[in-house]
Amino acid sequence: MTQPDERPKKLATRLAPVLEQLQRQTVVESVTHRQQQQRADLIENLVQRQQRAALVRELNKLNKADIGHLLNMLPADKRHTVWAELPNATAAGVLLELNDAVAEDLIDLTAVPRLLSILECLDSDELTEIDDLIPAAILQQAINALEANERRWVTQTIAYPEGTVGDNMSRDSLTIAEQATINEAIERVRSAPELPPQTDKLFVINRHRQLVGIVPLVELMRHPGEVMIRDCMDTDVVSFAPNDDAEDAGQAFERYDLISAPVVDEQRRLIGRLRVETIMDYLREVAESQALAKEGLKADTDLFGPILEGARERWPWLVINLFTAFLATRFISLFEGTIEQLVALATLMPIVASVGGNTGNQTAALVIRGLAMEQIQAGNLGYVYRKELVISLLNGTLWGSLLGVFAWLLYGNPLLGAVMMAAVTLNLLLAALIGISVPLLLDRLHKDPAMGSSVVLTFATDSMGFFLFLGLATLILV
Repeated sequence: MTQPDERPKKLATRLAPVLEQLQRQTVVESVTHRQQQQRADLIENLVQRQQRAALVRELNKLNKADIGHLLNMLPADKRHTVWAELPNATAAGVLLELNDAVAEDLIDLTAVPRLLSILECLDSDELTEIDDLIPAAILQQAINALEANERRWVTQTIAYPEGTVGDNMSRDSLTIAEQATINEAIERVRSAPELPPQTDKLFVINRHRQLVGIVPLVELMRHPGEVMIRDCMDTDVVSFAPNDDAEDAGQAFERYDLISAPVVDEQRRLIGRLRVETIMDYLREVAESQALAKEGLKADTDLFGPILEGARERWPWLVINLFTAFLATRFISLFEGTIEQLVALATLMPIVASVGGNTGNQTAALVIRGLAMEQIQAGNLGYVYRKELVISLLNGTLWGSLLGVFAWLLYGNPLLGAVMMAAVTLNLLLAALIGISVPLLLDRLHKDPAMGSSVVLTFATDSMGFFLFLGLATLILV
């Protein structure tokens, strides 16, 4: 059996010659610039040809997915060097494998004639995958170059909003008329020039192209050839409308173990197909986007992009974080006299804030997942609040008591231990309350529930942790 870490090692092994060649090219170019001026141009030209030929040989050994991975991990200058050497047909497939930010960078870099040649190598489904990355004028030229039926399909598909089923569907499906026989259905499959990916069933349509049922491919082998399709088809079909939410469709794929599903319009006419590969890719992108949005980052950030651009992207949330941190320090300043009398408070304050922040982030993560899975509704929201608050109360009592005993033993003051226990417990309750409320509020405002939630939680648990701990200490100890 292949071990889990073997594939990454194999990928690294395949990419190593290209990376070495790029590094060698940089070194050799640096050396040639030091040669005598009269020979430098000749030497550099010869070396560039040799290095280019060596690089092309190594790139030809890689598949499109590996080249896409390579471009995602290269700095901009080397990325541009590799991109320039790719044949148009290869470059077209590689575009589909790239991070959006990297793809936009390479599209902007590419001259219009070459970019149009690259886009001509994509079929209509592939073109709709990257339509939002291509300048509108160039995209329209690429669409105009398609055949009439493909042109209609692309124009229709790109009109659907991002995140809908229509934006993720494909047109490659096998259909069969309900009046056909099993033998005719088998011949339909055999005569297809190429079996569409994730084809597990035939879509049965009537003479108006309305979906009336499905026939799994395995069923074609289980019935006599003269049996009519309408007599063995399954009429209980899980189908989607083009304006349905793609995340909802993904949950349906998981719930019903679907490999593919039909997409129909208001009159039940078949207009496309949704594949498990496509919907899982979309859900993965959503999950990555939510994970990064929680920290105030974008999912399509280019890890090897320009430094200033990367810094500018983080400025908004840094400003918010600095502002909230400043507010948190104001809570401390309210109790400067208390801290001067009991210096031990200064060493214990970060513990209260840290424990609260951890609890809040755990609660927020569960709520964000529940919202994404549509498990949290108005009817069960009260239970979610009660459960998380009770859990926080239990954890606060247990771990707050342990921390209180620790503070008592360390500083020999039992009242300090009691303050520590009470502050931890109250801060955990507050953290749970905020961890639920912030994602719910963002969702109610039709924003990403994960967007910046960690910043808000950090501010709340820090500031209120300081306030609760120092406030209780002022009331009880001073």
